[in-house]
Amino acid sequence: MALLVGGGAGLGAAAFRWLIFACTWAVTGHRQFGQQGHAPSLHVPWLGVWFVLIAPIVGGLIYGPLIYRFAREARGHGVPEVMLAVAENGGRIRPPVTIVKAIASALCIGVGGSVGREGPIVQVGSAFASTMGQLVRMSESRLRMIVACGAAGGIAATFNAPITGLFFGFEIVLREFSLDALMATILAAVTGDVVSRAFFGSAPFFAGMPHDLIMTSDYGYLLVAVLGVVAGLIGFGFKTILYSLEDFVERLWGSRPQWALPAVGGAALGALLLLLPQMYGVGYPVMSKVIAGHVVLWFIVVLMVGKLVATSLTLSIGGSGGVFAPSLFIGAMAGTAFGLGAHHLFGSSVGSPALYAVVGMGGVFAAAAQAPLTSMASVVEMTGNFTLTLPVMLACGIAAALSKQLGYGSVYTTKLLRRGIDIERPKATLGLRQLTVADAMQPLPSSDGCGQALGFATSNGSNQSPPPPPWAQLVGHVADIRAPQALFGDETLEQALRQLELYGHAGLPVISHDGERVLGWITRKNVLAAMAQLLASSDRESEQAAEAAELSRRDPDPRVHVPTTPLSGYALLEVAIGPSSPALGHRLDQVDWPSGCLVVAATEKREIVPPRKDLELGLGDRVIVLAPTGSKRARPTPPASAANERNGRGH
Repeated sequence: MALLVGGGAGLGAAAFRWLIFACTWAVTGHRQFGQQGHAPSLHVPWLGVWFVLIAPIVGGLIYGPLIYRFAREARGHGVPEVMLAVAENGGRIRPPVTIVKAIASALCIGVGGSVGREGPIVQVGSAFASTMGQLVRMSESRLRMIVACGAAGGIAATFNAPITGLFFGFEIVLREFSLDALMATILAAVTGDVVSRAFFGSAPFFAGMPHDLIMTSDYGYLLVAVLGVVAGLIGFGFKTILYSLEDFVERLWGSRPQWALPAVGGAALGALLLLLPQMYGVGYPVMSKVIAGHVVLWFIVVLMVGKLVATSLTLSIGGSGGVFAPSLFIGAMAGTAFGLGAHHLFGSSVGSPALYAVVGMGGVFAAAAQAPLTSMASVVEMTGNFTLTLPVMLACGIAAALSKQLGYGSVYTTKLLRRGIDIERPKATLGLRQLTVADAMQPLPSSDGCGQALGFATSNGSNQSPPPPPWAQLVGHVADIRAPQALFGDETLEQALRQLELYGHAGLPVISHDGERVLGWITRKNVLAAMAQLLASSDRESEQAAEAAELSRRDPDPRVHVPTTPLSGYALLEVAIGPSSPALGHRLDQVDWPSGCLVVAATEKREIVPPRKDLELGLGDRVIVLAPTGSKRARPTPPASAANERNGRGH
């Protein structure tokens, strides 16, 4: 699956790159635009430079309604939604996000949106991976891994940087380490990069940048440390201005239709592009021109501030695109300006200004994303300057640490924090990830008169649906009917608790991976018992570890999000044993259960217990039955009172 996802992400990155070129050409007549300065569109030369004022408005009228109608999570830079899906929703991402994000982001960049393409390709690759994983019904732990593989493959393919893709998948998306995930992510990143090289070659992404940059003096590391501090302040400022402007636009727009905001806000973006056309699109050609030394110092500072404002404005008005490329652009401008100043003060012995541009690129992104490993790998891979690993490492570490001290949350996680979601909090559910559903479930009896195989019974080989079984005559009054959810035996207890919280007040069935057999039944009580056993067995080990290492533990409140694994074709029936029930006073194995039904739980003295064959049914007891429905078995109809009760509970 990692190979498949990596290959798909590579093809998706190539297609997305061409889609951006196509949209940019359709608007400007060029594959890339901005480095020409004030230039007209080749398609509408009669508009002159004024076309940049109109293009964002027209583009907003297209991608604004597209996002609002089909996939609202495609708005913005996309990576926070992927992080949230992995951290809180078991890696589940809606399939429409793949197409909507690609089209909307390409349109946004093509009409002048000053954003990058890494956010869209991460969301596209991750959504594709999530869709593939859900199609083959992967367990939650593996689905989270495969989503990180999609992100890694997309980054590797987009920037010809497999190591960056690997670190991005681990440090930003998955946010945890395991050997299985490492191997899968490596496969996806390498596969994505190999596929991309078939289309775009194997040269470094910034092929026009000098590749022989070296730190000529050890004293230069002091300047690098200072630049790390400067980059940390700029990266933190970028995050602050981005969300401050977003708040301002949100207050200004109020309750007006969100789908219209990109078009109306496009007028402000167009005015900025009219003033500073170098901000059009991603901006890589402009960045290469500055690093090559063709721009004066004061204009470099203008470009840095302009990019910060243009990117913040594009995202604040509902545009779709990433913040990785803008961070690199801002960092390159800051580093080049710093290098020119150092060269003027200390002479040529401090090194080329291009060297500090590379260091600045890594430092600003490290501060904005608080991801030093990804930042370090990205700039050395994309520029081909592996000899600068030490200075880049120093600057990235300082910048990321300073940014974290200045404020909690990165440019990615702050978007989630504003919704009240903190994915960086210490998890209380780590113990739940060590145990599987199979460890905690109560196995069903091998022979209880009901059978354990999932299948629909037919009568005399006929394809006609048999009449509903007469429950009141066979067993008792049907008090409740619910659509069941199912769990697989190898899913974690973390996933089981989510399902039980939302769908299983009496428990949930555990099924085999082929969906053909019910293996057992799990309740909250089973989960607590398994956790208690785990804690008891590890108590002495914890004491020994604490004595040896003096470690402490933190245990904050967990959050609950909504997963779903519906068990189609079946219903959970809750049968009540009343005074006139035929099953009253009988044992479970003496009841004439309808064909194809499976008893999964029952009550004894008001406690839910496993369905023992010798369990005697008394007045007020209830039996939970998994019964087939659909084309081969008609669903029983509960009385009106039961239906009303069910509606009141939200089923």
